[in-house]
Amino acid sequence: MDLLAYGLVGQLPWWGYVLVALALTHITIAAVTIYLHRHQAHRALELHPIVSHFFRFWLWLTSGMVTKQWAAIHRKHHAKCETPEDPHSPQVLGLKKVFFEGAELYRAESKNQETMDKYGAGTPDDWLEHKVYSGNSAKGIVLMALINIALFGPIGLTIWAVQMAWIPVTAAGIINGVGHFWGYRNFTCEDASTNISPWGILIGGEELHNNHHAYGSSAKLSNKWYEFDIGWMYIRMMEMVGLAKVKKVAPRVRMTKGKAVCDLDTLQAIITHRYDVLTRYTRTVKGVYANEMGKLKATMPQLNEGSMAKQVKRWLHLDAADMREQDKASLSEVLSQSKQMATVYAMRQELSVLWMRSSATKEQLLNQLQDWCHRAEASGIDSLQAFSRKLRCYA
Repeated sequence: MDLLAYGLVGQLPWWGYVLVALALTHITIAAVTIYLHRHQAHRALELHPIVSHFFRFWLWLTSGMVTKQWAAIHRKHHAKCETPEDPHSPQVLGLKKVFFEGAELYRAESKNQETMDKYGAGTPDDWLEHKVYSGNSAKGIVLMALINIALFGPIGLTIWAVQMAWIPVTAAGIINGVGHFWGYRNFTCEDASTNISPWGILIGGEELHNNHHAYGSSAKLSNKWYEFDIGWMYIRMMEMVGLAKVKKVAPRVRMTKGKAVCDLDTLQAIITHRYDVLTRYTRTVKGVYANEMGKLKATMPQLNEGSMAKQVKRWLHLDAADMREQDKASLSEVLSQSKQMATVYAMRQELSVLWMRSSATKEQLLNQLQDWCHRAEASGIDSLQAFSRKLRCYA
């Protein structure tokens, strides 16, 4: 009777079952962030075959997810981020749909053979993948339910239900939804990615989503001194015992004080740290935009209506290529009323050209950078002058 009621483990206090559920779901989160995300989708690290296959087996039991499908959909998300082709952008589809229907969006995209063919290269393609994992994804979930019942009795079904809901809520809902809608940003990326929390524990470090989009191939998701990525902690522990090998982490920004002239090293550093450059630029000229917008509200009544002022502020920090034509026209009307805002905005657009793909040589790009700094310092705008002096110090 006790075996039927409490399973092989025996009776536990209520908090014991809670701890078991949290531990099991945390292993799943670790498998997603370390194996599926950093190892398979981005190739940021190598894993020992034993570790790699454990995670693969565990994900079959707890989620039924197929490695190729997950990696392909995530790679497409990065390639088409915040566009109609993004499989799960809350900026396009709305936060409510992505948060509550994220799992359905994932399943729909997993059936897109074009996505699998284009973005699924390099994922497991062995006998086990075809005959066990991909071909019998639902059987792993059923097996997990039976194991839980055998270990914990009927309450094992409750633990199993928590396991089944964990990934759809945390990965599909919170990371793909909230992580592109609400939070703080360390880097001014082209997309709307945010860091949900500086302490990446509950979702294995995936809370630091803006950091990840800035440096997608980095095995470490934390960037600032106060941020913590528990997934990175696990990777370092595995690396110490030879079970993992880190291939790439985000480069650290270095500055050379008192540098008077931009050279090729400066150019390369600016291209490498382009998101850091844009973030510093945004913060430096923030005061100019605020002061000028305050003045314009007196002469442009439309800026006081609804969310117009908020939209203008957002447009000022976007690449022109990412804006709709009607938005460009509205922003142009505002900029025509403020020479300082127009200058700061134009300089921002010109700066981003340095790292866009073009046929320009390094020497030509360097000349553009030197000319940019010269015009910034001759603009008469204090914040632009200060930023130019800081820009020369990138090393």
